[in-house]
Amino acid sequence: MSNILPARHQPPLPLERLILNEVPGAEAIEMDVLIVGAGPAGLSCAVELARLAKHAEGSGDGPAALNIGVLEKAGSIGEHSLSGAVVNPRAFRSLFPDQPVESFPFRQPVGGEAVYFLTEQRAQRIPTPPTMHNSGYYTASICEIVRWLGERAEELGVNLFAGFPADALLVDGELVRGVRTTPSGLDRQRQPTANYAEPTDLTARVTVVAEGTRGTLGQAWRQWQRVESPNPQIFALGVKEVWETKPLDRVIHTLGWPLPNDAFGGSWMYPMGPNQVSLGLVVGLDYHDASLDVHQLLQRMKLHPLFRAQLEGGHLLEWGAKTIPEGGYHALPQRMSGDGILFVGDTVGLVDVPSLKGIHYAMESGILAARAAYAALKRGDVGAAALGRYDETVHESYIAADMYRTRNMRLAFKGGLYAGGIKAGLMTISGGRFPGGKIDMPEDAATPRRVSAGRAFTPDGTLTFSKVDAVFKSGNATRDTVPSHLLVGPDISAEVADFYSHVCPAGVYERVGDTLKVNPPNCVDCKATDVLGPRWTPREGGSGPKYRGM
Repeated sequence: MSNILPARHQPPLPLERLILNEVPGAEAIEMDVLIVGAGPAGLSCAVELARLAKHAEGSGDGPAALNIGVLEKAGSIGEHSLSGAVVNPRAFRSLFPDQPVESFPFRQPVGGEAVYFLTEQRAQRIPTPPTMHNSGYYTASICEIVRWLGERAEELGVNLFAGFPADALLVDGELVRGVRTTPSGLDRQRQPTANYAEPTDLTARVTVVAEGTRGTLGQAWRQWQRVESPNPQIFALGVKEVWETKPLDRVIHTLGWPLPNDAFGGSWMYPMGPNQVSLGLVVGLDYHDASLDVHQLLQRMKLHPLFRAQLEGGHLLEWGAKTIPEGGYHALPQRMSGDGILFVGDTVGLVDVPSLKGIHYAMESGILAARAAYAALKRGDVGAAALGRYDETVHESYIAADMYRTRNMRLAFKGGLYAGGIKAGLMTISGGRFPGGKIDMPEDAATPRRVSAGRAFTPDGTLTFSKVDAVFKSGNATRDTVPSHLLVGPDISAEVADFYSHVCPAGVYERVGDTLKVNPPNCVDCKATDVLGPRWTPREGGSGPKYRGM
């Protein structure tokens, strides 16, 4: 049996395109603070910054007027946001202390929960692990959360620029001065069409990068500045669906089937009000079988009696996919700040996998970044030492405390489901002290994949769906003539082409004969192959999915 080593076929990150030591254009838009990404981290940062400025205006202490801008690559706020999501409201209460929880953009409180171990035909209920208790939390749509946060930011005078991806960081020496956006209206050969719009330079005294999971600018800056982490970041791919169907009275999580024993992951099914449920499957990208296909596994999973009973008679509303940083505490970068720049949320991996939580950590990091940026602006010093206070506050916060407590739990599963379960149990009992030290992990692309035939799967179009049908349900309206934003590496054999076709949940990659065919318009920006294969780079604003309730 032959193996594939994904790292061998992956091209390097194009630093020369992503880090530009250039003078901003004469028509550059000037900001005090520029936030790249309108997710929960970026918008929480914007709200807190605007609040601090308004408070200073009333008290006369500090800079009262701040020009704050938020860039978002999606055509509208929320269209590229995807999460499970069961939300811990802690960060909402911190950001909006005077508002009742009923005013927050949640679907419903968690009324009950159950965890099951699945075999192909059976579901055995097991005790809920202590890290996974969700009492006092709420189910929600992350799309609705960020739209709501965007409205609060605009009410405070924040400038939101949707449809403007950040293509590169503009730097002067080691100081980040802002970003350059991507051009739009290019044809497949990257030649201007009648709809061409040139890039825009935006400068700022502080740039906050909140671009989400596997962010290109974050990767580029850390490589440029040689910022490392004790372990490399590792990732999972989550594929999600929202259904209109009968009511569900609890949040459900599962382990086991349809995953092989040497792959880490699990599924969920959450109530989303009286007539909707969300469900999905998350699989760590350090799996070993090159034919493993997360989208197909999700389709098979819906045929299980546990899911079929809930979904039959309903219909699919939306589909989407996204990567999730899973490395935990040991994969946090040594620095989350530098000269003129801060990094927040999924960009630096602020996700606690054992509790399946990341939204409130992202929001809290945005709040802490806002406070650090405001203090630096007040002093007139935005250098690395001044902004380094942000790193200190993150490590002093409940974010780091929570992640440290579960620091080795995800890593314990690199040896398989059953051994990992035993180790994770011991870690829970010991408060994270077992086994001591750090479990070393390679990057996902360094895990060899065994080549196998895989299993054929034919969707029925009612309960199960093809990748083409799924992409349609994502709302993807990317024009067919868009230039490719995907960088394919060398030596792409027929076996590697097959591997990429399984990795990608959206049908971007196909094996045609013995060669690889790339369909860039299908991409939903999940970033899975950026982890294991072709690199994702920023593309024309408004491209990709148009999620509404994910």
